[in-house]
Amino acid sequence: MTPDEVDARPTNEALLEEATDIDGQEDRGSPRGKAPSAGVIVKPVVNAVRILRYLTMKGAPERAADIARHLSINPSTCFNILRTLVAEDVVDFNPLSKTYTAGLGLARLVEQLVTQGQRVELASPLMHDLAATHGVTVTLWRRMGTDRIVLVKSESSPTEMHIDMPAGQRLPILMGASGRLFVSQMGIDDAALREVFEQIRWARPLSFETYLREVNRARRRGWAVDDSYFATGVLAVAAPVRDASGSIAFTVSAVMIRGQRSEAEIDLLGEALRDLGHRLETVLF
Repeated sequence: MTPDEVDARPTNEALLEEATDIDGQEDRGSPRGKAPSAGVIVKPVVNAVRILRYLTMKGAPERAADIARHLSINPSTCFNILRTLVAEDVVDFNPLSKTYTAGLGLARLVEQLVTQGQRVELASPLMHDLAATHGVTVTLWRRMGTDRIVLVKSESSPTEMHIDMPAGQRLPILMGASGRLFVSQMGIDDAALREVFEQIRWARPLSFETYLREVNRARRRGWAVDDSYFATGVLAVAAPVRDASGSIAFTVSAVMIRGQRSEAEIDLLGEALRDLGHRLETVLF
């Protein structure tokens, strides 16, 4: 009797093990001597991803027993995962042949991901206009989980000397001008915030009290500044981009060489970024 013909039984496999960073490299600004992101790897989730990858690459119906054998997964565990994936509409099951294929739900997920990428591309002209007008590099950061932000788009001034910011760069969520915005919605007290703050490697000394003042100032103004604490000699100004629920999902930031702008010019840039953030909300959501 194959796993397809019997009731699924719960297994007692160990679910958790220590996690490591995907690329094996420490993120910039990570606490000294610690992994970039604390957490665990859940084996059934890993196996579910392996099954989905196998079915999409195979491109043909497969029986549960064959999938389990090919991926070296316990047959009962494999069947349990497949049945869950079917219930979630990302895998299809043929009851006549007792075979599984990648489902339409998986295609819809990929389609939504592509759509988000296309929306980010639609943000580029707006970012480019501000970069050209103010002679800065404009970047778009997305929140990634609870403790990281990732750079998804960068536009530079075509005429001014600019700072190159490659997409894919990851930072601790508290870091930079963007961090002073994200912290306002993290919902943690000052003691917990201080603990995370003190683990970050800043480019130059920054007291927690100064950081808190800058967070509160950013909350009042609707935009934030990082004066070379993120990177030596670099000044950054950032504004939020909120989703339909009002949460900050992205930030749009301008980076420039420190000392290039007067305080009044920085204020004007902050207001321009705040307006751009509102405009990007209609594009990204």
